[in-house]
Amino acid sequence: MFERISPQQAKELIDQQDAHIVDIRDPGSYQLGHIPNALLLDNNNLAQFIADADFNKPLVVYCYHGNSSQPAAAYLAEQGFEQSYSMDGGFEHWRVLFPDAITQ
Repeated sequence: MFERISPQQAKELIDQQDAHIVDIRDPGSYQLGHIPNALLLDNNNLAQFIADADFNKPLVVYCYHGNSSQPAAAYLAEQGFEQSYSMDGGFEHWRVLFPDAITQ
């Protein structure tokens, strides 16, 4: 099962618990800006990500606005991630709250 969390909660998990962070937007949007250390996750690298991941670390999934990340976080929870989260508001909300915490 996954939980929905705010960008502030996501930032706490990233900063304090070294959470996995995955971006499920399109490659062009990712190139224009993403959360630092976020992995662009798609069908091409999904299996490898799951094979290499530490299932005990928190996992934060984000998309554009927080809608598509919910089924992705649910799927990853089913794959064994004990702490799977979907970030409400997605990257667009993150960008407003943390404009200095974006990598291009």
